[in-house]
Amino acid sequence: MYSRSSTLVRAAWKQKAYGPYRQRSVSTLSTEEITRSRTHCLNLLRAQDTPSSLLLPYLPASSRDAYLALRAFNIDVARTADTTSTPTIGTMRLQFHREAVTKALAGQPPKQPVSILLAKAAEDLAEKTDGRGKWSKSWFMRVIDTREKYLSNPPYTSMAALESYAENTYSTLLYLTLQSLPMASLTADHVASHIGKATGIAAVLRGFPLLAFPGPPPKHNNQNQFGGDVGGSRRGAVTLPLDIMAEAGVREEDVLRSGSHAKGLRDAVFAVATRANDHLITARQLLQQVRAGEVEDHEFEHRDEEEHVYLPTKSGRNETQAQELERAFGVFMPAIATHLWLDRLEKEDFDVFSPKLRVTDWRLPWKAFWAWQRRKI
Repeated sequence: MYSRSSTLVRAAWKQKAYGPYRQRSVSTLSTEEITRSRTHCLNLLRAQDTPSSLLLPYLPASSRDAYLALRAFNIDVARTADTTSTPTIGTMRLQFHREAVTKALAGQPPKQPVSILLAKAAEDLAEKTDGRGKWSKSWFMRVIDTREKYLSNPPYTSMAALESYAENTYSTLLYLTLQSLPMASLTADHVASHIGKATGIAAVLRGFPLLAFPGPPPKHNNQNQFGGDVGGSRRGAVTLPLDIMAEAGVREEDVLRSGSHAKGLRDAVFAVATRANDHLITARQLLQQVRAGEVEDHEFEHRDEEEHVYLPTKSGRNETQAQELERAFGVFMPAIATHLWLDRLEKEDFDVFSPKLRVTDWRLPWKAFWAWQRRKI
């Protein structure tokens, strides 16, 4: 049970996070409100997740509101740790995100831009599938729950734990984006799972210096690469998997004292980056095998989860696996930004503290166009 003071804190956060916390039916939202919400989400991406804003044109026009809403939702949830003073306050704020998502998916969003656009996109999805298609609420909750688990920047106990984190955040965002197409395909989910894991692992590596040596709370940063994996602790934290650190002989105190000069650090970063690259390689192989009409040689480990069990008529389409991947290709485009960043990390000899890794790669727009034209990730 919450005390009176706790209740007042919750009310204060609700007012700060969402303004007047009034429910609005999607049908009563004006065109102007929806346009303002869309502009807010796009500007948020441009400021906090530049690559995602650059990849927007590769999504079908009918799914771009969903893409903007999902990516803005991810930014809001990801930066909770960085914009709250304690894990307790962060937990409260994440609970408000849960409530906002629940109301948005029910068509009664609070008067807040991300929630409004989520509700609009959910309604659009229902309309274009005659009510057959909808977003899985459990996937939204999975993203929030995983972010909450790492609010205080605890270390990943193993490489498998880091992969699980990436699956439950970045891969899950891709599943939701596929649903917005609409797409109900185990094959597409399988490719998205590996791309999301690669992107999530790369995001953790990119945020590593900011957690090890945190400065003042950040302002807007239009050079962010993966939507804000930098946590909120003002104390130094080393978030490489503990098993990788042990194998490479890396000690936390050495990293916090010596930064990039810590013994074994580059070896540890290499091992983690290699796993991210392995996931990209697997995604490419899956695409090639399906296009060639071959049987997948790599079983999808999450195929038995409830959200991935699809009825034959759920998508409303009768497509081959190759046709499904062709239609879903825009959702796979984050693989391009992830590959470019990992490539730059290799060029910097796996010095994750290099300033050159802190800016968006100028090659991304034309590399993305090249990949789109050739359907290669």
